[in-house]
Amino acid sequence: MRIGICCYPSHGGSGVVATELGKHLADRGHEVAFISYAAPLRLTELPPRVSFHEVEIEQYPLLKHFPYTLALASKLVEVVEMKDLDLLHAHYAIPFGAAALLAKQITANRDLKVVLTLHGTDITLVGSNASFRPVTKMTIEDADAVTVVSQFLKEETIRQFDVQRELAVIYNFIDPERHELEPSPCIPQCTDSSQKTIMHISNFRPVKRIRDVIEIFARISEAVDSRLILVGDGPDSPVAREMGQELGVLDRMKFVGIVDRVASLLARADLFLLPSSTESFGLVALEAMASGVPVIASDVGGIPEVIEHGRTGYLAPVGDVDAMSTYAIDLLQNEARHRQFGTEAQEQARQRFDYRLIVPQYEQLYENTLQN
Repeated sequence: MRIGICCYPSHGGSGVVATELGKHLADRGHEVAFISYAAPLRLTELPPRVSFHEVEIEQYPLLKHFPYTLALASKLVEVVEMKDLDLLHAHYAIPFGAAALLAKQITANRDLKVVLTLHGTDITLVGSNASFRPVTKMTIEDADAVTVVSQFLKEETIRQFDVQRELAVIYNFIDPERHELEPSPCIPQCTDSSQKTIMHISNFRPVKRIRDVIEIFARISEAVDSRLILVGDGPDSPVAREMGQELGVLDRMKFVGIVDRVASLLARADLFLLPSSTESFGLVALEAMASGVPVIASDVGGIPEVIEHGRTGYLAPVGDVDAMSTYAIDLLQNEARHRQFGTEAQEQARQRFDYRLIVPQYEQLYENTLQN
């Protein structure tokens, strides 16, 4: 098959999944073309059968804001014709799903198919906004096939948009071999290897509840000699620094910034914190589990479909810093239980979310869509 993938090129879960999916599809013999305004973060090299096509962003005096969706649609048409694509796989309803449907209309003589994957915030935040709601609903209803990354997101999409069509649940995935790599000799800026390493990875948006991360760590550090490694960047990075200073733990916090591949960092972690106010799946939690790291997370959204409470980690209500801190300290102070949780986490990640189980589900979906 000849497949076009359009996605955000950022370090968020949707961009990571889209990029890894494309590379695995190429490994399985398909031709894959990525289309976005920048090269995806995990596409530093172009493997065989993979190409990247950049949407050019220009400025026009008469336009207050550049019409990226229209430029994207035009670029999609260009790549569809250049690469003779069979289908476009859009990750996120806006702008990628809408632009893909417009490209399909423009190339109506080609019988181009559009597959849409909803990742979460395109439904719970962007799509639910009154400004985008009609476009999001149209995109979901008019795509040739729609997938969602969790059962939670399927139910939320039906609830918010009253869609009557089929939504296929296809989970996010990991590459187990990547998490078998030897850990890096030392986490950047680390000092004492005897300390327990607590880790958080995100885009530091308010939904990630960075204040909870810092407060939980402050309580952990009172009971356990530990450090907090913060991976990623975003609007709440200054908040983390300010709160670390206020609580007297800034000297035990290390800001690593955006990292392309997190497996080598996770291999050094003892515990992962994800106290988000909402997560439609929680890919970073799955990556932690694949590295044998127990996760303390909010009992919300699709996270319970990934983490099994009391077996691979612990779940607590959103904002319940007391419970999350207690769970974390208990695990870190009980070596046998911590080891058991880590082993169970890694086994579950590999048994349920191995890419060799998930990618064929996308292939089958593509084939069914093309036949119909």
